[in-house]
Amino acid sequence: MFDLHRLRLLRELKHRGTLAAVAAALSYAPSSVSQQLSQLEAEVGVPLLERVGRRVRLTDQAEILVGHTEAVLERLDRAEAEIATSLADLTGLTGLTGLTGTLRIASFQTAALALIPGALGLLRDRHPHLRVHLSQLEPESALPGLQARDFDLVLAEEYPGDPGPRPADLEEEGLLDDRIRLASPDAAERSTSTDPLAPLRQLAGHPWVMEPEGTAARRWAVALCRDAGFEPDVRFETSDLLLHLRLVEQRHAAAFLPDLVWGGGRPTVPLHPLPQGRGTRRVFTVVRRGRSGHPAVRAARSALARTATNTLN
Repeated sequence: MFDLHRLRLLRELKHRGTLAAVAAALSYAPSSVSQQLSQLEAEVGVPLLERVGRRVRLTDQAEILVGHTEAVLERLDRAEAEIATSLADLTGLTGLTGLTGTLRIASFQTAALALIPGALGLLRDRHPHLRVHLSQLEPESALPGLQARDFDLVLAEEYPGDPGPRPADLEEEGLLDDRIRLASPDAAERSTSTDPLAPLRQLAGHPWVMEPEGTAARRWAVALCRDAGFEPDVRFETSDLLLHLRLVEQRHAAAFLPDLVWGGGRPTVPLHPLPQGRGTRRVFTVVRRGRSGHPAVRAARSALARTATNTLN
């Protein structure tokens, strides 16, 4: 029988890419990781790693092992969830309250600002002994971290016309539809045109602030500007949407701002609607398959849903 600990190291290598990254994530010495994987190769009887420059690549046989390891870990996740559920039921019968343990959440900025504080309040009131650890990360980084078991729950986003990959080992649950609107540094001239892109065209020659290249938000924003007939003059790049807002308020740039930026408050800059079907991003939670039944995950999703309803209403 293969050693599960060594199989998990092989799986970590697939998700993290280098022996040094595996060692750093697990607080091991790189030489120890390499030794454990060499022992696994001896157990299996075939090479599991191939050198590619300074990196290593998994062989076909290693990929087979990782696939089975993923299935074993999913079953262990389900077992942990069932045990936690049985303990939660027991505490209810004995008059005790709340969940225990640690729940690790990763969220992108606007969801973290608008939703996380309220959800934490609900969790604290209901489950005072549940420890929640929050990391602010964009989905491009958070979702691989979820697969690598760095997090238990991720808040992610999806822009119109830009569906992200849906790995088979992850499960999504919708949270809210977040409207995005054109934020102009000045009140745009009123147009009698029925063209929904008319307000956007008025800002064709203006400086813009957008999220960095390679992000879903940037691809969506640039495509929308091109549909309006111009290439945006992107002078400011940042994933900090509060900085987007400040640049618009100080009349330095135009931007696309989601309603979550306001956190239920009143907008501070002129806003214009975007074409139907093009101006709403989907916000959702993601967990590893097998973890959705864990009572801490269920409690967090419920708290986030209640906070989302209160924020947008």
